[in-house]
Amino acid sequence: MTGAPLVLLVDDEQAILDGLAPFLERSGLEVATATDGEAALAAHGRTPADILVCDVLMPRLDGRALVRRLRSDGDWTPVVLLTQVGESYERSAALEEGADDYLNKPFDPQELLARVRAVLRRAVPGQPSLTASDVLVSGGLRVDRAARRATLDGRPVALTPKASLLLDYLMTHPGELLTRERLLAALWGFESMVTTRAVDHRVAEIRRVLDDDPAAPRFVETVPSGGYRFCGDVRRGARG
Repeated sequence: MTGAPLVLLVDDEQAILDGLAPFLERSGLEVATATDGEAALAAHGRTPADILVCDVLMPRLDGRALVRRLRSDGDWTPVVLLTQVGESYERSAALEEGADDYLNKPFDPQELLARVRAVLRRAVPGQPSLTASDVLVSGGLRVDRAARRATLDGRPVALTPKASLLLDYLMTHPGELLTRERLLAALWGFESMVTTRAVDHRVAEIRRVLDDDPAAPRFVETVPSGGYRFCGDVRRGARG
């Protein structure tokens, strides 16, 4: 045992396993592999992984069904899903079902490594992740994700649907640098005709509604030549 985090890599394409497993091992992680969801559950039961990196489209038990099975059993091991499906609704559904992050194929292995490390940093063993929380709280900001409702210091705030989704994504990835391209892909999808300026417009809307000064941000910070970061502390809140 090396003490390194154990990644369970799940994909029915052997070429993916053969290419990613050595890369992740060279990056300082332990790696186990499985070729479908049923095999992954068996492997995880024998030797619990610290994080699962799982394809969505697989035989026997697909990635989303695997996430649902884990969560229904009270297992909150982080899961990053991989897919060739680019629709934003597909990503939103997977995250609502308990996945911790979502990455479209094809992808840069370095991007996957960055996602894995970021998810591991914010994971609390045995507890649901922020992406699985119904309510997120940061200072006076409270976001009821199930009701699609936000309040600031107890007062309702009105956001357009895209701005609401963007705020949700930022708050479930606190402290993480999120490029405009990543936000665009996550919320609009790769097939969308919009440009990264759409992200800037929605960030401006969030700042205006939340009275968040870009020069001294409480919530959304601009990273020059990088993108955006949610800079406030985020915790799980209670319904009601």
